[in-house]
Amino acid sequence: MVDPLTKFRLDDRVAIITGGGRGIGKSIAEYFARVGAHIVIAEIDQKTCEEAAKDIRALGRKSLPVVVDVTNSKQIAKMVEAAKKEFGRIDILVNNAGVFKPITPVTQITDEDWDWIMRVNLTGTFLCSRAVSRVMIDQKKGNIINIASAAGTRANPGLAHYSASKAGVINFTMTLSTELARYHIRVNCIIPAAIESVLGAAMRGSAEERVKRAGIPLGRVGYPEDVALAAIYLAADASDYVTGSAIEVRGGPLTRKGDMEMFIEKFPEL
Repeated sequence: MVDPLTKFRLDDRVAIITGGGRGIGKSIAEYFARVGAHIVIAEIDQKTCEEAAKDIRALGRKSLPVVVDVTNSKQIAKMVEAAKKEFGRIDILVNNAGVFKPITPVTQITDEDWDWIMRVNLTGTFLCSRAVSRVMIDQKKGNIINIASAAGTRANPGLAHYSASKAGVINFTMTLSTELARYHIRVNCIIPAAIESVLGAAMRGSAEERVKRAGIPLGRVGYPEDVALAAIYLAADASDYVTGSAIEVRGGPLTRKGDMEMFIEKFPEL
């Protein structure tokens, strides 16, 4: 009998991970490598990119660093060609690259900030998915995982731009999954919340503050490895009957009791 736990392995599969040089992206890259995958680190910062690839090689797997801006179609095309030249195929794409701006009322969000958030978080996911999907269609197999956010599932005073971009990622996931299912390409997303990372802390404060304000039932913040383990499941054959779905990694349904109070305190004049 074949050990069913082998379905959680990613032996010799090739994964592109955008924003793979730090935070959640780096954790996903390292955990994928630990279960056998080869990793393309796609990062906008060259030093971060190369250091992350070096760490993957130290785990005994192959890694290709590719400097890429996910809002630039030409750079994405070069990333895809580099991955194909190095490994011959692309099995997994993780659209993790994302940005945010500090808490700002809708009335004060600039055109430039709105466009930048949408361009990186939503359009970047689309551009990378479009380019890699074409390779996967030829292969008749593949797996795309989008990193969304719980911000995309509820009202978030002060984060309209970020929340709207992540809501778009969730819907894009569902739509793309239906278009690609006939090629046995699965598309899913992960919806994290209150993750202990540089981005999470910048958005919502310290771990203790976020646990209290968000009303997290499990009583702790999440960690990048919590998201990475969910990504392993979605990338592996263990989830072969799962597509168009969203896995919430958020410690339980959040009450968000303090968000509006924090917003009013910061912008009392509105």
